[in-house]
Amino acid sequence: MPRPCKARRICALPGCCRFGPAEPCAERETVTMTLDEYEAVRLIDLVGLTQEACAERMDIARTTAQAVYASARQKLAECLVQGRELRIEGGNCVVCDGNAPCCGHCRRGCCRNQNE
Repeated sequence: MPRPCKARRICALPGCCRFGPAEPCAERETVTMTLDEYEAVRLIDLVGLTQEACAERMDIARTTAQAVYASARQKLAECLVQGRELRIEGGNCVVCDGNAPCCGHCRRGCCRNQNE
């Protein structure tokens, strides 16, 4: 019997959940990025954390963080190269309430890039 999937902790919901080409096209497929994939990209690429530190903040294993990040990058590339719309929604996540072990590392405090 497989282990149940552990909810991934994210610091906050994204400010915008839809991105895409300026010209709408009915034939274009939409790519859906989950909230945990968004959080992995934010932590690794924007904040500058390692995959290990990202995993710790999201309360997941490093190998899981690596897989989530790889999936997110694939989806971003697909949207950029093929001109598809990107939606950010869903996933097995819990939004940090400010009391989790990651806090002071959430958007309520210090998960931001140190250069900001």
